[in-house]
Amino acid sequence: MNIEEFRSFCINKYGVTEELPFDESTLVFKVMGKMFALIDIDLFESVNVKCDPEEAIKLREKYDAVKPGYHMNKKHWNTIEFNGNMSDKEIFHWVNHSYDLVVSKLPKKIRIEVNQNK
Repeated sequence: MNIEEFRSFCINKYGVTEELPFDESTLVFKVMGKMFALIDIDLFESVNVKCDPEEAIKLREKYDAVKPGYHMNKKHWNTIEFNGNMSDKEIFHWVNHSYDLVVSKLPKKIRIEVNQNK
């Protein structure tokens, strides 16, 4: 996977925007204004994704490439290394999980809009 493939995957989801709110190298993907994925555009070595706390622990135990979220709430975020033992397909699955988890916490009206346009 390369950065353009990853960016395209994220930005093509409904309601997604991208920003550089922290610095010039941390690209943040948001759905309806809420973060669901972060990458370093200079290094492109990993992605931070939101995760159900129980699933987060299971992933960390199963994969060497998954660590508690770097600079994030360790309970709710994982960092997934791209050069680890997780396939691109599975990484995209966890990006989708993060997106869906964030959408599930949006106000009902916005949540309905997003789910109708997925």
